[in-house]
Amino acid sequence: MPTILHIKEIYYPILAAFGFPANLVTIVILSRGNCGLSKCISVYKVTMATADLLVIIFNVTLYNIFSYHFPYPFLSYTAVCKFILCMNPATLDLSVWFTVSFTFDRFVSICCQKFKTKYCTVRTAAAVITTISVLICLENIPFWFAYEPDRIINSVHWGCHNILGFFSSPAGAAYSWFESVFVAWLPFALILLFNCLTVRCILEASRARRGLRGRSSENQSDPEMKNRRKSIILLFTVSGSLILLWLTAIVSFLTTRLTHTVHYQADYADPAYIATETGFMLMYLSSCTNMCIYAATQTKFREELKQMMKSPWTVMLIFVKKMKKYTKASCLN
Repeated sequence: MPTILHIKEIYYPILAAFGFPANLVTIVILSRGNCGLSKCISVYKVTMATADLLVIIFNVTLYNIFSYHFPYPFLSYTAVCKFILCMNPATLDLSVWFTVSFTFDRFVSICCQKFKTKYCTVRTAAAVITTISVLICLENIPFWFAYEPDRIINSVHWGCHNILGFFSSPAGAAYSWFESVFVAWLPFALILLFNCLTVRCILEASRARRGLRGRSSENQSDPEMKNRRKSIILLFTVSGSLILLWLTAIVSFLTTRLTHTVHYQADYADPAYIATETGFMLMYLSSCTNMCIYAATQTKFREELKQMMKSPWTVMLIFVKKMKKYTKASCLN
């Protein structure tokens, strides 16, 4: 067996074994609201963790593990197969664009003080997340029509494969390029833009505050600047790790499209194939890194994580009770 296939057989089960509980724990901890974060930030972070959890479920577990190594009859139904293949790009889109929305929210919070009170609210965050989710679902509808059954046995459709000529047609090729721009180039350009503007704003504010505080307070700590420093560290680590881990996949996609080496004809030693699969593995790894980032950069999150590791069932029980109260309050409203 080729080396790259050996690596995939070992890598994806390990990734699923770590990524599923990591994102689930992150959702529980952030939903409790004991990390010292605003409700708006918590909403974005919980949503990002949920999208990452969906990537682990659909892209890693169902597609790269169960569909290949445990071909259960249920997963072989054409409808189920097509649903998994449609959810794969949709979950990646959600993960990326929720990070963009979080980055923009931090940009507004730090740089746009007048607009901050109107935009940085739970209601706005919910509206942004809902809009992104609906648009991404609509944008991925063509994938449902890109596959057809492998075979039909007793009027039951089994398996699925690409419809011949769908992605090679002008419309299919245009949609493929649009998908790459929509999921990678555009969001990453926006993340870099918002981060650069945020850094510039923070540097200007730092100079202004140092001038106002004067020389007499040079040796005193500035709580406001400490909070901004923590925010920028969190923002940069989350968005920076996403860009770095997606970079290989983005470059690989661009080079394979420009050199017309998309199809490898079962040549698993082809450098283009190895680069593409390596890009996918790193891309899926980005769905497991946020919990580690939160634990490394946020003291209260780290404390909550330690508490959950000591008494997981107690924390889960408190989380369930809190969600029940929240559901009842939502129904009353």
